[in-house]
Amino acid sequence: MSDMGNPPASRQPLPGQPIVAFDFDGTLTIRDSFTSFLRWRAGAGGWALGLVKMAPALAAYARDRDRGAIKAASVKVFLKDVSREELQADAARFADHVWGQFMRPDALATWEDWGRRGAHRVIVTASPELTVAPFAQRLGAEGLLGTHLTFDDQGRITGAFSSPNCRGEEKVRRLRQAFGPDMALAGAYGDTSGDTEMIAIAEVKGFRVFQQRP
Repeated sequence: MSDMGNPPASRQPLPGQPIVAFDFDGTLTIRDSFTSFLRWRAGAGGWALGLVKMAPALAAYARDRDRGAIKAASVKVFLKDVSREELQADAARFADHVWGQFMRPDALATWEDWGRRGAHRVIVTASPELTVAPFAQRLGAEGLLGTHLTFDDQGRITGAFSSPNCRGEEKVRRLRQAFGPDMALAGAYGDTSGDTEMIAIAEVKGFRVFQQRP
C-alpha cells in the first residue's frame, strides 16, 4: 500500500518568525469536524447504518477509550474505497457548507491577530489532514499537521492510517519533525487532554480560552 494524497508538509517559518499552534476540533470549531463530516457525507440513512456496523468498535471504545481505534473503525465503515479526489471534493464542499455555523468567532479573531503579528500559524489536529485542508486553506494557515489516511495503489482509502493518531505527545513529535528538535512555540491553543503536551511547551498557553459560538 502506498501513502498517497496527503497534503504537503508545512512550509518552514522564516528565521525568527514565531510559531503558533492551534488545535482544530473544538478549538477553532464548535465541535469535532471529522464526525460532522462523516455524518454530513453519509446522510441520515447512511449514518444510521454505519453506526450499526460500528457497534463492535463502539463497544470496544467504551471499554478502552482508544480514540485512534475508533477513528480507524469510522474510516473503514464510512470511507473505505473512496478515492482521494472524491474525498478532497467532498471535504471542500463540507467546509463551504458549515463554515458560517462552525467556526468560533473569538478563535478566528486570535488567529487573525497572530497573523497580523507575522506568526507562522500551524493547525495541529487529530483529524485527517485531507478533511481539514479546505479549512486550513480558507484560514490562510502556514502549516497543517494531522493524521494521515492510507491509500492503495489506485488512490483509494484502505480504511487505515499511515501515521499515529495526532494527539497528545504525537502533536509535539509532529511539530518537532516539521520544524526541528529545537522548535519553540510562541503560543498554543487547545481544548482537550490531547492538547496538553503541545500547550505545555508554548510561551502563551491557551487552554479552553475560546468559548464563542457563531
